Amino acid sequence: MGVFDEDAEPFDLVEDGDDDDDFEDDDYEDATEDDVDLVVAAYREDGEPVVVPLDFELANDLDELIRELSRLPGDSGADGFVSVNGDFFVIVRVRGRQVEVLLSDATAANDWPIARDVADYLGEDVPDDDDDDDEDSYPLGDTEMFAASGLRGFELESIATDYDSDSVDLLETIAERLKIGNQFRSAAAAFDD
Repeated sequence: MGVFDEDAEPFDLVEDGDDDDDFEDDDYEDATEDDVDLVVAAYREDGEPVVVPLDFELANDLDELIRELSRLPGDSGADGFVSVNGDFFVIVRVRGRQVEVLLSDATAANDWPIARDVADYLGEDVPDDDDDDDEDSYPLGDTEMFAASGLRGFELESIATDYDSDSVDLLETIAERLKIGNQFRSAAAAFDD
């Protein structure tokens, strides 16, 4: 569980010329609009669930996604859901200065900027890129983030590790469990428009 300070410098930015400590972010190409399945935010306003589509570019930058979620008018913060290429998802939960993140597949950090951002944010190493086997896949982050909403950690981990299913379908399953399934589907459809 991390604490986000919106006035702090982004955790993974390196000044030009400081390539000694660079995480080789230049090797990562941003996900294109075609790569991004969805980016949506969920929050409650006057107790009612609201789910809205966000800009696809937020699927490339964890810092910006956190900032955007912190600006939403939710009663108790906001949750962000990102799916990329049908392969993996990222969930970000922002409650004031408290930020929780979950990456469904650690191996995605070898290929995609937001997945690398999550690994860096958590201070986690990522698996070697030698083998793209499901045995090397595992979630990174806080699987207990929705425990208070009735989705226990082992259940969220079970959903996250279903690597045979499309990541959009997995996020929809999570949304159903959080009782925002209809709103989530509407926002996902609007994201595609």
